[in-house]
Amino acid sequence: MTSVQIAAIILSLTAGLAYINARFVKLPSGIGLMAIALVGSIVLVVMDAVGLIDGAGFERVVVQANFGETLLHGMLGLLLFAGALQLDLHELAAQRLPVAVLSLGATILSTLLVGFAIYGVFGLVGRELPLIDAMLFGALISPTDPIAVLSVLKTSKVPRELAVQISGESLFNDGVGVVLFTVVLAIAAGHEVRVAGVVWLFVRVAFGGVAFGLAMGYVGRRMLHGIHQYSVEVLITLALVFGGYAAAEALGVSAPIAAVVAGLVIGHHKRNPDAGGHDYLTMFWEMVDEILNAILFLMLGLEATRLVVSRELAIAAAITVPIVLAARLGSVGLATAVMRPFRGPTSRAAVAILTWGGLRGGLSVALALSLPASTHRDAILTMTYAVVCFAILVQGLTLNRVLRALGLAVSD
Repeated sequence: MTSVQIAAIILSLTAGLAYINARFVKLPSGIGLMAIALVGSIVLVVMDAVGLIDGAGFERVVVQANFGETLLHGMLGLLLFAGALQLDLHELAAQRLPVAVLSLGATILSTLLVGFAIYGVFGLVGRELPLIDAMLFGALISPTDPIAVLSVLKTSKVPRELAVQISGESLFNDGVGVVLFTVVLAIAAGHEVRVAGVVWLFVRVAFGGVAFGLAMGYVGRRMLHGIHQYSVEVLITLALVFGGYAAAEALGVSAPIAAVVAGLVIGHHKRNPDAGGHDYLTMFWEMVDEILNAILFLMLGLEATRLVVSRELAIAAAITVPIVLAARLGSVGLATAVMRPFRGPTSRAAVAILTWGGLRGGLSVALALSLPASTHRDAILTMTYAVVCFAILVQGLTLNRVLRALGLAVSD
């Protein structure tokens, strides 16, 4: 099956399920699409098990779609750029301290908490999982996912200050997550890792991504200045994302962070009254964001058909969900305590929303899928799906209810 045929199947399925959601289910687009796709995948697995259909052909389509590679090296740059365009640079700068502390400190602490807890859980259920593999799971599940977070925040009533903190953290903690994931993966493969090497890797990947993103944004801003042709503006920004993302990967800096920074710079330029009208450009990237989010959540649901889950693994995956939430609560609580001398106390309600709104999504699944084949890859992937499904289908759908219960909901 060719790449064009696979793309046609994915797009057709996305359009069909999006119609069903909009016409009958009426959930928020991303959440509804993933829910329908998950239910559909379960039905297909059951039908295959009882012999009503041959699931081999369907599974072949899912395998050839190569979700992990497609997201990490294709869709992610577009989604992050589109998300960053929506953020106000001044608002983000005002929340730079909590965004920085949450992105760095909370992610590292959560990785350690999750890793040690999961290692203990697998010992209790009688299934072996080495500590290094438990830490690998902690590294890929601890960063909040910008795609899931931004998708849910569009339909939530989170106070603006908290919304900026949650979205800003999710956009910038990719660099921390990638460094942690890379270092732990290297240790798991038997490579020697030194502290100096880890520090240099973080500086090169994260800060290099920021510097490269600023350069991309500056070039794009200069090219957009004085241009009032919709097609040319779209071509410039598309080239900026695709070309810049590929260049960042070739240079060994964080391509996701570069895409975020470039999007912030272009978005700030777009809001400048002297820059001219860019309504069509904004509408284009909002449309790209909506379409790619729909495809992403569909692919998440379809990938679930490939999981093989034993009884012990199902129990461990179910226990993993509250463990990850507890680790998020502990890491966020400590991070806000560290910031108290500089920003004053953070209310318990705000900590609760930072915890419940810190969603995991497709990025964690893509990292899990990128793991080399081993006896523990399926366990890590199953736990990842359990956390992601709970985050999107439960946390995402109940965020507004939690806000109202805590008295933090913003009125329309």
